[in-house]
Amino acid sequence: MQLRHLKCALPPTEGISKVTTITWSLNSRRMAVVTTDRIVHLFDENGDRKDKFSTKPSDPAGAKNYVVRGMAFSPDSSKLAIGQSDNIVFVYKLGSEWGDKKSICNKFHQSSAITCITWPHQQHHEVVFGLAEGKVKVGQLRSNKPATLYAHPDQSYVVSLCSSPDGRAILSGHLDGTVYRFYFDDGVLGPSNSKLGTHPCV
Repeated sequence: MQLRHLKCALPPTEGISKVTTITWSLNSRRMAVVTTDRIVHLFDENGDRKDKFSTKPSDPAGAKNYVVRGMAFSPDSSKLAIGQSDNIVFVYKLGSEWGDKKSICNKFHQSSAITCITWPHQQHHEVVFGLAEGKVKVGQLRSNKPATLYAHPDQSYVVSLCSSPDGRAILSGHLDGTVYRFYFDDGVLGPSNSKLGTHPCV
């Protein structure tokens, strides 16, 4: 594979403004970028910025001292889930076209910081996120309630999450080097999880 630099999508600013997470939509038409200023920038497939919006703290009256730890587009690319260090996941409805009105359609408050997030493309109404306390949870959009998929036996911090190519399973990586796998209920076999192995690096 040959990589070629095409353009600078987000120009540099004065001072430190670290990019904390980037995600592409499944239809490859949108890219979302957020920095430490907690503003989400939305780009089209050509890298041109089309929109932006500010994220919100979990406590409306609270200070904006959180960090966006992860973002994931819904399978139909019309929603964006945002996991924050102030113990909450927001799901924003973006619409299917540029300029559509944006609104928060779901909130999932948690007891510890969100560390990572993924949205399996076969789970249209379920977004998966990891917590600092070692749990992997699913946010159910239809009921607006979270549920625990599994918990690390030693409460090891969830450092990473990814979805399988078929959208029916996820992997989680933990601070102690362990990797766990979870299968969703496919109508034939029920949900299951197991330890896949231990990696020498986090």
